[in-house]
Amino acid sequence: MKIAVLGHGTVGSGVCKILSEENNKISSAAGKTVELGYILDIKEPENKYGSEIFTKDFSDILSDDEVGVVAECIGGIEPAYSYIKSALEKGKSAVTSNKELVAEKGAELLSIARAHNANFLFEASVGGGIPLIRPLYSSMNAAGITGISGILNGTTNYILTKMFRFGADYSEALSDAQKLGYAERDPSADVLGWDACRKIAILSSLVWGKTLKPSEIPTEGIENISADDVKTAEQCGFSIKLLARAKQLENGKIFAKVSPALIKNNSPLAAVNDVFNAVLINAKTTGEVLFYGKGAGKMPTASSVIADIIECAKTENNIGNIYWEDPEESVFAGSDSFAERYFIRADYDFSKIIPEAERISANAFLTPALTETEVSVLTDKISEHGKLLSKIPLFE
Repeated sequence: MKIAVLGHGTVGSGVCKILSEENNKISSAAGKTVELGYILDIKEPENKYGSEIFTKDFSDILSDDEVGVVAECIGGIEPAYSYIKSALEKGKSAVTSNKELVAEKGAELLSIARAHNANFLFEASVGGGIPLIRPLYSSMNAAGITGISGILNGTTNYILTKMFRFGADYSEALSDAQKLGYAERDPSADVLGWDACRKIAILSSLVWGKTLKPSEIPTEGIENISADDVKTAEQCGFSIKLLARAKQLENGKIFAKVSPALIKNNSPLAAVNDVFNAVLINAKTTGEVLFYGKGAGKMPTASSVIADIIECAKTENNIGNIYWEDPEESVFAGSDSFAERYFIRADYDFSKIIPEAERISANAFLTPALTETEVSVLTDKISEHGKLLSKIPLFE
């Protein structure tokens, strides 16, 4: 079976490297001979794989009946979507590390895969090298999952770790992350929470079987977290993490949110530092289950793509239990469907405004459980008398 790799950038080149260097192990695991057949790339990279292996024309891949799996490592919606859709319609399986594509087009591509007895797998789209997607649709399929909470972005986790360990302010920590290659020159997708939003949308859709659109999920990044927030939290026994959360409510709707969160230091998520990711699953039959590991990087992500390639190669039929559908009505429960406590800090003592709150420092309190509307009303009242410095939900 030939494998076609679309894109020869960071992840794509890693996939090609593993396919060529570990070919015997991969073929043994797949139960058949697997080889790197094509690399689609518009550039002219150094050719280490043979004179005929690079192409700029996707039709070369589509028309070759020996190609059984297409590995998409281009990123973005187009042309990745069109390539994968065409491959699936030809009965070729497809795997991807493309979180944006899976979050936006996952239901459609899974449906096409099912209709043509192929597979569409995306282990590398969430959690990088952490085996996460496969356990959720196989091992934990019947566990009755009720909630997902995750540190899903290594860049923001590194920045917050730097702020806690060394007292750096946000801009200094971001600059350091960029120098080390953890953050892009334009870090917006990471620091504004978009990356984590797409990932929690994928996990929610997979676990509960209905598309949760990233555009529906309230999303806030870490750009407003200050050194004073970090200092206060640390003094009171808390950490601050960018947390992506989803919870299925009793009516079947899903509450989801991405934002910085105050986490007690005895929580397993509080100990997740640097570029590591972690996902905490709550289920009826298993209780809490933690997945932990490197959430990004060339080789960890490439290894997850390879795992999907092997799964597709050894599975002749469609994997029926990895599937979700686009519902007629939104499954998002709404921002006011869930109440939680908040860490609030201002430049004056505002205890008279919220006398029922728990004071944790001179000008910082933990509120009782409030909905989004209720906390907005409260912070407006606080702002009438002084400056609101922080409003961060408490993860419990």
